[in-house]
Amino acid sequence: MEHIETDICILGAGSGGLSVAAGAAQMGARVVLLEGGEMGGDCLNYGCVPSKALIAAARQAHAMGDGRPYGVAPQPAEVDYAAAKGHVHEAIAAIAPMDSQERFEGFGVKVIREYGRFVSETEVDCPGYRIRARRFVIATGSGPLVPPIEGLDEVEVHTNETIFELRERPEHLLIIGGGNIGMEMAQAHVRLGSRVTVIEGNTPLAKDDPEHTAIVLARLREEGVTIVEGAHAERVSGGDGVTVHTGQGDFTGSHLLVAVGRKVNVDALGLDKANVAHDKRGVDVGEDLRSKSNRRVYAIGDAAGGMQFTHLAGYHGGIVVRSAVLGLPAKAKTGHIPWATYTDPELAQVGLTEAQAREKHGDRLTVVSAEYGHNDRAVAEKRTTGHIKVMVVRGRPVGASIVGHLAGELIGTWAMAIANGLKMSAISNTVLPYPTFSEINKRAASAYFSPKLFESDLVKGVVRIVQRWLP
Repeated sequence: MEHIETDICILGAGSGGLSVAAGAAQMGARVVLLEGGEMGGDCLNYGCVPSKALIAAARQAHAMGDGRPYGVAPQPAEVDYAAAKGHVHEAIAAIAPMDSQERFEGFGVKVIREYGRFVSETEVDCPGYRIRARRFVIATGSGPLVPPIEGLDEVEVHTNETIFELRERPEHLLIIGGGNIGMEMAQAHVRLGSRVTVIEGNTPLAKDDPEHTAIVLARLREEGVTIVEGAHAERVSGGDGVTVHTGQGDFTGSHLLVAVGRKVNVDALGLDKANVAHDKRGVDVGEDLRSKSNRRVYAIGDAAGGMQFTHLAGYHGGIVVRSAVLGLPAKAKTGHIPWATYTDPELAQVGLTEAQAREKHGDRLTVVSAEYGHNDRAVAEKRTTGHIKVMVVRGRPVGASIVGHLAGELIGTWAMAIANGLKMSAISNTVLPYPTFSEINKRAASAYFSPKLFESDLVKGVVRIVQRWLP
C-alpha cells in the first residue's frame, strides 16, 4: 500500500469536488481526488445534462405539431427514440472533457479512480493507497432513493441512473414521484410518443409556488400526461407489464420510473471512524461547511445535508477553497440559491415563496407581479402563458417566483439582486434591449414603484405645483 501525504483530500468528483480540486491545486495546494465512479458525478452522467438533452429532443418533436398558430402546417413527428438517446450521450461526451481525469491532472491534482473510506480522523484508505491529509472534503453527492415498496424488487425499475440508457421507447411509462425529475421526464416522454402516468403521493411540484405549479400541471395534462395526486404506491406487481397498486386504483404500464427523491451517499465512508457526526440527510456541518465534530473535514453539496442542486455544490466549493486553502473566514448561505424545473413552461424560484415571505415578514411584505401576456416579445412568439411575482421588503427583493418561457434564465436577475442586496430600483433603472423576455423582470420591478408614483395624492400635488412654476 502506498502512503500519501497531502494538503487536501477530496472524496467525490462531481461539481463540488471538482470545483475545490481545480481551485486548490491551481493556488498551489497539494490535492488528492478520489472517485470510483464517473468523473463529473451525477449531474453530467445521470442528471442535469442528459435530462436537458432529452427535453431538447422532445421539444423539437412537439414543435412539429405545434405550428398552426404561426401559419405553419403541423406535421406528425417521426420520433426515433434510440436516436434521441444518442443525442443525450453526444451531449454528455461533448461536456465530459471539462470534467476529465486528464484535465485535472493537468492542474496538478493526483486523481485516484477508487472510492475512499475513512480509517481515522486524519486518514482515508482506498485500494492501493492510504492518504493522510490536513483537510478532507466530502463531495460524494447523492443517488436515487428507491423506497421500500412491496414488490418493487421483483420488477424492472428505472431511476435517473438507468432511464437514459434505455433505447426502446416505453409504450406506457409509469412514474412514481411528481417532483421536478418526475415531471420533466413525464413531459419529455409524452412528447416523444409514450403514454405517461405520474403517481404522486402528495402534491406534484410541492416546493414551488402553487399558483405557478397549477399552470405547469395544466399544460402537462393538456399534452396527455395523466397525473394522479394523493395516490401512495402501496404495492408493485409484474406480469403483463408492471402495475402500481394505490388506494386510488391500479395503474399498469410497460415501464416504471421511480423518482421520489435522493439519498445522500455517506453510508460507505466510514464516518464514525473519522468522528464525523452525520445522519441520513448528510454530514452535520456549520455555516462554514465544516463538520461540527471533526474540524479537519468539510462537506459540500448534497453531502452537506441541505438543498440538492449542482450549482449549490459549485458554490460550496468556492466557500471551501476560501476557507481550507486561503485560511479566510467564509460561510455558506442559501437565501440567494435559485432552482428551476425545465418543463414547458418552466418553473423557477429564488429566495422565499409568497407563502414563506408572508409568514416571515407579515405586513412588511409587498408582492408585485407581471404577466407574460404584457411582454411584447412573448406576444410575438405566442409565449404568453406565464407570470412572475416578486416578494419585496423595504424596497429589496427577498424572493421571486416565475412560471413561463425561459423562467430558468430570467430568475438569474433576482438571484443576483438577492445575493448582492440590491434594491428594486437597480432592476427598474436597468435599460434592456427591446423586445426581450427579460423586460418581464423590469416590468415587475417597476410595478413596485407605480403605486407610489401614479396613485399618490402627494405626488400629484407636487407635480401640479412644479408645473405652475417651471419656466
